[in-house]
Amino acid sequence: MIYFIRYWSVTIFILSIIAISTALIAEFIFNFLPCKMCVQQRYPYYFIIIIFIFFYFFDNKINLWFNILTELAIVYGLFYSIWHVGIEQQFIQGPTNCSGGVNKASTVEGLKEEILNQTIVNCNEISWTMLGLSAATVNTVFLIFILLLNTIFIIKVYYEK
Repeated sequence: MIYFIRYWSVTIFILSIIAISTALIAEFIFNFLPCKMCVQQRYPYYFIIIIFIFFYFFDNKINLWFNILTELAIVYGLFYSIWHVGIEQQFIQGPTNCSGGVNKASTVEGLKEEILNQTIVNCNEISWTMLGLSAATVNTVFLIFILLLNTIFIIKVYYEK
């Protein structure tokens, strides 16, 4: 348990690098273009990496603030990943500029504008799967896992002292 507590922040940092690396490899090596919701789901990992570097190298210690900021970033990521899963499963609507389709435009110029503003990749289409799960679903499970472990860590280290 001591080993886990001592290196938890490094573990979160490494997991964030793995998550971002996986997304970037899928995008740039395997040419799976992300939709807008996929890109939104990357921001928490970038944030965690940046705050880890700040706390580790500039503050010379990892403290409660790192874990709280990590918790908030994960909740932000969960919001978008759960929303994205709901869009993929057609339980909920996505943003109008992300879910494809063309609304009824009243003019030719309006129709042209809608077509030009459409994204290349629709959020409601699953680009790739891993073990039968979409990338958004895998990300949701991954974020829930990190959230639970981070919450347990905060309770164990900071509230049980």
